[in-house]
Amino acid sequence: MIDPATGQPMRQTPRTDGGPRVGASAIPRETVSYAGGHAPGTVIISTQERRLYLVQPGRTAIRYGVGVGRPGFAWAGVKSITRKAEWPDWRPPAQMLRRRPDLPRFMAGGPQNPLGARALYLGSSLYRIHGSNEPHTIGTAVSSGCFRMTNEDVMDLYARVRVGTRVVVTR
Repeated sequence: MIDPATGQPMRQTPRTDGGPRVGASAIPRETVSYAGGHAPGTVIISTQERRLYLVQPGRTAIRYGVGVGRPGFAWAGVKSITRKAEWPDWRPPAQMLRRRPDLPRFMAGGPQNPLGARALYLGSSLYRIHGSNEPHTIGTAVSSGCFRMTNEDVMDLYARVRVGTRVVVTR
């Protein structure tokens, strides 16, 4: 599948046996029409739809599936990407450790890390757009407020955005 916005392959290669790709989301990344008022380059996250849109020129957007905050952890607002990291380390915040004392205090970046292959840090908050070691959770409300994507999709988004990119989160 070719991304019409860039002309580059979208890495949506099916398995030869016809089954889903290992670690792939059931929600395929695709380019869609976009009639909103946000400028190209803006990231829009609809927690209700459980979708992330990267606005493109020509009234289109790349749409990705995301996992969102579970009840009581969803939020809305405007942030910007303040930092980007490849295979980020994970340190659960104190609030999470109070809820889940069984969690490790530190986990080095890698395939088993819950932040996955890439992380985009949102403002000065603890929230991120990040990959996941649990791709089956994409499209669900399961996180503590972060937005999780398949590693394949977060790597694609990571390559398309820069520090300073505006992120609009709606409910």
